[in-house]
Amino acid sequence: MKTEVALGIDVGGTNTAFGFVDVNGNCIADSSIQTKAHNSAADLFARLHPEIEKIYNSISDKCILKGIGVGAPNANYYRGTVENPPNLKWGVVNVVEILKQYYDVPVTITNDANASAIGEMLFGAAKGMKDFIVITLGTGLGSGVVVDGKLVYGSDGFAGEIGHTVYDPNGRQCGCGRKGCLETYASATGIKRTVMELLANSNEDSALRNISYNDLESKMIYTSALAGDKLAKQAFEFTGKVLGLKLADAVAVTSPEAIILFGGLALAGDMIIAPTKKSMEENLFHVFQNKVKILPSGLPEGNSAVLGAAALIWNEMIKVVEINA
Repeated sequence: MKTEVALGIDVGGTNTAFGFVDVNGNCIADSSIQTKAHNSAADLFARLHPEIEKIYNSISDKCILKGIGVGAPNANYYRGTVENPPNLKWGVVNVVEILKQYYDVPVTITNDANASAIGEMLFGAAKGMKDFIVITLGTGLGSGVVVDGKLVYGSDGFAGEIGHTVYDPNGRQCGCGRKGCLETYASATGIKRTVMELLANSNEDSALRNISYNDLESKMIYTSALAGDKLAKQAFEFTGKVLGLKLADAVAVTSPEAIILFGGLALAGDMIIAPTKKSMEENLFHVFQNKVKILPSGLPEGNSAVLGAAALIWNEMIKVVEINA
């Protein structure tokens, strides 16, 4: 009997990854291509299709494709669209319709943070949980909010944008056009901006002083902090303080069992988790104190985004089974 697999596609600003994942979260085969962000969505999927077919043909004797899940920036679950993504020159495009030209299987799409949340629920740190929040700390800050086992989409499909709640109305300029959004502080880009501000306002010796903003990476800040660099440590403390404050607000809305940190900056582990937890507890309404865990992602590094995208389609199939039960 053939193994049922879902195709997970994760559309990024630089690369688009894809892989075939079984119902237990095992990635059977995966690969990636360049997204070419300045080209159209139609161009991406025209280039992606033969690459997918090449991989699928190598496993089709033992696997059968049941559906396709897509994680993409500014994706709308209700409409099947990607709408004016910040790092892609796509405008508004219906990705589900494009994929239906190539495949006669169910297709579903949501934003990458929502896909990560479903991935964590089926295969990762949120297994067995019904109320949790996933925060993705990448170039920006994404979030997926799950209540009673269901992803919160809201009336228009765009609910759960914790990264665009405001920390400081007179603060840093955000890519969305407003000032002081959480993601301008708590993200890989945000911690870089914090380091530059600390360097400008201090005479503290730091290995980071000789690195330009464009060359600086969040991993360098983590490595410096591990080596005892005081300024790098301060950057993580400040980032955790801001993130914890805003997570305390989110907890008051959904009362989650846990908040799961996912993405590049989250790989700093306790360096980011400890100050975030401390700040969150200090700012929580007392009925929520000491109840909410902050956990690292339970998805394997490398193909975690593909697992999240594939989990979307498995989750849709679980919902159909539950409705028909």
